[in-house]
Amino acid sequence: MRTQVGIVGAGPAGLVLAHLLHLEGIESVVVEARSRQYVEERVRAGVLEQGTVDLLIETGVGERLKRESLLHHGIELSFDGRRHRIDLTGLTGGRSITVYAQHEIIKDLIQARLESGGRILFDAAGAAVHGLDGPSPEIRFRQDGEPRTLDCDFIAGCDGSHGICRPSIPDGVLTVYERIYPFAWLGILADAPPSSEELIYTHHERGFALFSMRSPKVTRLYLQCAPDEDIGNWPDARIWEELHARLSTRDGWTPTQGPIFQKGITGMHSMVAEPMQFGSLFLAGDAAHIVPPTGAKGLNLAVADVRVLARALAEYYASGRRGLLDRYSETCLRRVWKVQRFSWWMTSLLHRFDGDNGFDRRRQLAELDYVTSSRAAAAALAENYAGLPMD
Repeated sequence: MRTQVGIVGAGPAGLVLAHLLHLEGIESVVVEARSRQYVEERVRAGVLEQGTVDLLIETGVGERLKRESLLHHGIELSFDGRRHRIDLTGLTGGRSITVYAQHEIIKDLIQARLESGGRILFDAAGAAVHGLDGPSPEIRFRQDGEPRTLDCDFIAGCDGSHGICRPSIPDGVLTVYERIYPFAWLGILADAPPSSEELIYTHHERGFALFSMRSPKVTRLYLQCAPDEDIGNWPDARIWEELHARLSTRDGWTPTQGPIFQKGITGMHSMVAEPMQFGSLFLAGDAAHIVPPTGAKGLNLAVADVRVLARALAEYYASGRRGLLDRYSETCLRRVWKVQRFSWWMTSLLHRFDGDNGFDRRRQLAELDYVTSSRAAAAALAENYAGLPMD
C-alpha cells in the first residue's frame, strides 16, 4: 500500500489530522491497533476549548456536537466552604468551553472519515515504523493475520503515551521532561442529574474534588487519592460520603447522588518530549506530551498539534517548501509549555501535597482568594482555561 501520510493511531489527534488533510486534498491512511468498537466506546473526559469547538464546526464535523453538547460560560472555584464563579465569557471577550465526551468526537470523526472514502485500518496488530531518517518511511503491521506494509512520504505518530512511535526514535535524539505527582484521581460516572450548571473545582483540607458532568442525566465526579489506591477499597457508599464531605458548601449545596456505573483511578503525570519530530516522523498529542487533567487540556493540545501539522503538510504538498514542517516542533512546543505551566499551576493550587505544612496551606488559600477577587488574576485563569490562541 502507498499513501502520502501514514497516521498511527485513531484517537483525536490522528482522526482530526486525517480529516484536515482530506480537506486539503492530501491522502492519508490511519493505522489503529484496536477495533472500531473499542475506540468508539473508550470513555474519556471532554472539556473542549473554544478553538477546538470552532475547528470542528468549521470543518464540518460539529453538527452533533452543536446539538448535544453542554455550553459553559464559566467555572467555579470552591474553598473554605464557599463557591466563587470565574466568568470565562466575560473575562475573555466572548469565549466559552463546551462539555462533549471524547468518544463522541471519535464517533463523529470516524463517520466523517468513512463517508468521505478515507481509510482507517482497524485491528492492525504489531505496528512498527521503519526508515524514519530515509526517503521512504513505512509502517509495518499485521491485519487479518497477514503482514502488510504502508509506504509513506511522512508518518504522524498519534498513538498516545504508550504507543510505538516515540520509542522508535533513536536513543539520544529526544529529551524527555517529566513530573510525577504524588496523588491520583478517583473518578466516577453516576446516573444523577448534575446539581450545578458549571464545573466546580474544590480545594479542601481532605483533598481536591471536582464536580463535572457528562450529560443532563449523568454526573462526572473526581476525588484526590493516593497514587497506589486500590479501587476495591472504595465502595459506593464511601465514595459518596467523601464527595459530600469535600464538595458541600456552607449554603447547603451538595452534589446529587445516584447509582455509580463506572469508577477508576487516574495517575497524575506531566511529560514533554523534545523535539516532536525526527526525520519523516512527527509526534502529536499524547505521543509527545502528557498533562495532568486538572486544566482539561489533553485533547485540546492534541488538536492544536495536528492543526499545525496539517498546515505544514499542506504547504509542502502545494509548493515543496519545508519551512513549516521544519518548524513544527518549535511551533507546537511554545503552546505545549504554556499549557504545561497552566496545568501545573492549577494542580498545585488545588491539591494537597503530603509534605505541605500550615504555611503551604495558608498560601494556597491566599492565592485562591486573590484569583477570585482580582479581575486581572481571574482573567489570566479564564484566558488559559478557555484556550490560548491556536497559533
